[in-house]
Amino acid sequence: MSTEAKPKGGLEDVVAATSAICYLDGDRGVLAYYGYDIHDLAESATFEEVCYLLWHGRLPNRAELGDLQSQLAAARPLSESVLRFMKQLPPGDGMDALRTLTSILGHFDSDASDNSAAANYRKAVRLTAQMASLVATYGRMQAGGGPIQPDPALGHAANFLYMLTGTRPNALSTRAFDIALILHADHELNASTFAARVAAATLTDLHSAIVGAIGALKGPLHGGANADVMRLLIEIGPEATPERVDDAIRSKLAKKVKIPGFGHRVYRTEDPRATHLRRMSEELGKRAGNTRWFEMSRRIEQLVTGEKKLYPNVDFYSASTYYTLGIAIDLFTPIFAVSRISGWTAHCLEQYANNRLIRPRTEYIGPPYPQRVLPLDQR
Repeated sequence: MSTEAKPKGGLEDVVAATSAICYLDGDRGVLAYYGYDIHDLAESATFEEVCYLLWHGRLPNRAELGDLQSQLAAARPLSESVLRFMKQLPPGDGMDALRTLTSILGHFDSDASDNSAAANYRKAVRLTAQMASLVATYGRMQAGGGPIQPDPALGHAANFLYMLTGTRPNALSTRAFDIALILHADHELNASTFAARVAAATLTDLHSAIVGAIGALKGPLHGGANADVMRLLIEIGPEATPERVDDAIRSKLAKKVKIPGFGHRVYRTEDPRATHLRRMSEELGKRAGNTRWFEMSRRIEQLVTGEKKLYPNVDFYSASTYYTLGIAIDLFTPIFAVSRISGWTAHCLEQYANNRLIRPRTEYIGPPYPQRVLPLDQR
């Protein structure tokens, strides 16, 4: 009998890879991309700059940023073939649609059969541009609208909102969504990123690795919490009194019902991403003349943090932020992918560059070896 400590479930605290991309310190609430603190990036960078940082390990100069912006603009329009497939999909979950449509993109990619570093980088750029176009167009079509061609004069965040709503967004909405994309861009070896790296380690193509990541993100323990947060707010009701809010949350806590958007596997203090989304939720609410969703969220946060010592994670305030931007709840998790595609592809590129097949072992806990095979009539 081994005296070694039993491994924790879910590979908790197991270091499974080396990476230069993302630094986390859960005790201090630190998140950084290539050493750049997330607070500094959210205050001073754009999503396009963060994409360049994740793919190259440094922030771009003006010419490099301009080149990337042009490459993203060129890749955003969806082909008629892809739009035709989108229209043929049956009604259903947005993540199912995104998984299928991302796989379809691979069939029409000019570098589909080329697994060189240069081709994979081009695919990373295209996938980042096209993921946003897929989700915005899918959301618009689900709401009964027709596809809108992207505007090459608009940046990534503004183009997404424009293609989704048909209206050019104001500066605050654009900046709020841009910050949300930055905050969600990468988060070390989370479930979907790990799935992507495991797939990439087999030297499968980049589209296949990303399809695997989307499948992992679809799971409610990973990507769906912000939608659950918004459903909770709506369930309590926008006209609920503060006392009604408190009673509803205390009732759930008494029944051991998990309040979505709180707690994190890594952070032991406030998720640094929640800090910015809290502020954006309030500012967007004020501009829209309706701060009720923010006020409800703030009250729930104070109650849960005070009574359960749990802090809000990135999902909690992204719910009211997206909803105030006019985004349908069913798109919340697909929007996660619109941002995280930058991190997924960065990790895949890093894996391809220094590859070793990821093949862990399990601790066997089955019947003792060897088991004797009895004749059929003796079983």
